[in-house]
Amino acid sequence: MTTDTDFNPGIGKTESPYPQAAPSDPDAPHVHAATIRVDATVDRGKLARIWESIGYDEFNWTYMPTGRELLTTFGGLAKQGVHVRPHYVFCSGNGFAIPHWGNGNVYHEDAQGNPFYDFTMVDQAYDAIVEAGNHVLVELAFTPRDLVPDHAAELEVVPSPTAYSNYEAGTWAYPPKDYQRWGDLITAHAQHCLERYGLEEVSTWLWELWNEPDIFYWRGTPQEFYELYSVTARAVRKAIPEAKVGGPSVTGGGVQFLRGFLQHTRDHQDPLDFVSFHTKGSAFTPWRVYGPTGGPAPEKQNPSANKMIFEVQRLLRVMAEFEEYRDLPAIVDECDAGVPAHHTFYDNANFEFQNTEYYPVFQVKLMKKLLDLNELEEASVAHATSWSFYFEGERYFEGTRSFLTAGGIEKPFLNAYRALATLGERRIEATSDAAQEVAGIDHASGASMPEEIDALASRAESGTIAVLVWRHTDDQYQHDETLAEVALELSGLRAARYQLRHFRIDGQHSNSHTAWKEQGSPQVPGPDQLRAIKERQGLEQLAAPSTVTPESGSAGLTIALPLPSLSLLVLEPQG
Repeated sequence: MTTDTDFNPGIGKTESPYPQAAPSDPDAPHVHAATIRVDATVDRGKLARIWESIGYDEFNWTYMPTGRELLTTFGGLAKQGVHVRPHYVFCSGNGFAIPHWGNGNVYHEDAQGNPFYDFTMVDQAYDAIVEAGNHVLVELAFTPRDLVPDHAAELEVVPSPTAYSNYEAGTWAYPPKDYQRWGDLITAHAQHCLERYGLEEVSTWLWELWNEPDIFYWRGTPQEFYELYSVTARAVRKAIPEAKVGGPSVTGGGVQFLRGFLQHTRDHQDPLDFVSFHTKGSAFTPWRVYGPTGGPAPEKQNPSANKMIFEVQRLLRVMAEFEEYRDLPAIVDECDAGVPAHHTFYDNANFEFQNTEYYPVFQVKLMKKLLDLNELEEASVAHATSWSFYFEGERYFEGTRSFLTAGGIEKPFLNAYRALATLGERRIEATSDAAQEVAGIDHASGASMPEEIDALASRAESGTIAVLVWRHTDDQYQHDETLAEVALELSGLRAARYQLRHFRIDGQHSNSHTAWKEQGSPQVPGPDQLRAIKERQGLEQLAAPSTVTPESGSAGLTIALPLPSLSLLVLEPQG
């Protein structure tokens, strides 16, 4: 696919052979629902590209052919690449990854108990990330088997052909038995990366200790973790004095753990360059239903953007309690509508949203709300990582939290990132009279965000204006074919003429999942079926490009939005 924008995010299909959806049908029912005003003269500052980060559990899939291809796709969606955070780099194993598990197999001890290191798989994974134009968010975890304490043997596993040992079952989460050897491992790892990739590259990396130590990922005390951070941060800096180190990557409920961590780092004057934590929009109950394959959901449940905003807000406010840390970047390096990533539509039918147009629109909405939250709080989000990648061996449209489904077919979710990638360097004023404003929402109630129409607008150095407009509600089961008519009023346009391109994500556009269903939901699609599905996987234009001629710097457009949907309007100066 090609495009003639200044920066190519991999979009550009023009009018497709697929029948256009109702928005282009003049006979479809319309109702005026919103007025959005975009003023290109009101500069709201540099647009923080908080979405330029992804992560996943399966460390060894990083360097699989599909993983490399997806990393290359993301490398093309950001001028400076994205940050990539894989789990399990220090876990012991043979390089075999299964969902929710992987291993870098770095640390070993010989027969005399002397440590030695093997960076074979680390090199393959980090090479794949860097060669694709991206940067590593190094998660320094978890405990290698040879550093597991003796008392970890108390964690029993029922013998089974599907269970390896108690190590895979969770003893990797125990604190290392020797903090000095752990520190030496960290320094050796950082030194190896410095020598392999060079200072200029590793200076862009983020070095983070552990993952979600406030829950079962850490089988020690909070104080033991804080002390491990002191060792780890200094060990990284020993090899790379310029390294950006941080943590503690707590869950959305880890308020007290985060407060204790920040008190410890302050009191011990530990290096701290960023603060990390997570948020999830739902935890469906039950996660797994042992019923008919693909049966109905036990109870219709949905992600909540309000829940996610509330969790981020209260953790930002913990940061703000510490004057030394309130200006540090907050890294929300798992920022997802649901958990866990590897559960599917076949486990619980509520996970279907991860296949559909609902999810990309939700994600764009969430990114905008987080940007708004940044303007309200003393501390602010620098990265909001989608914990999504792909899964080896899954069925077509399994419903996992991923960018690809079987056969490397791109899901609609990837198109959210294509749309965000088109935004320019500066955020400009965009207001909607039908938006749910962050400042006016009772996030703590846990209620889902009601229906809204909102927008995010930008200006590029070239003068190109890009506007994202969406209609969404936090209910994946609510669809409305009655079109909401949006009056888009643009002002501050400096060129005499613009080319307008209008891209759309909805049930009928930029939607490989819909095309798959229209082919009969095949699990063994033939060549013609695959071709039809793949034709729908990119970000598509709703109509052919047109010309906009402002009068006195102003212009008006009308957009008709089904529920849910997202429009991307790109106005490029001509002449």
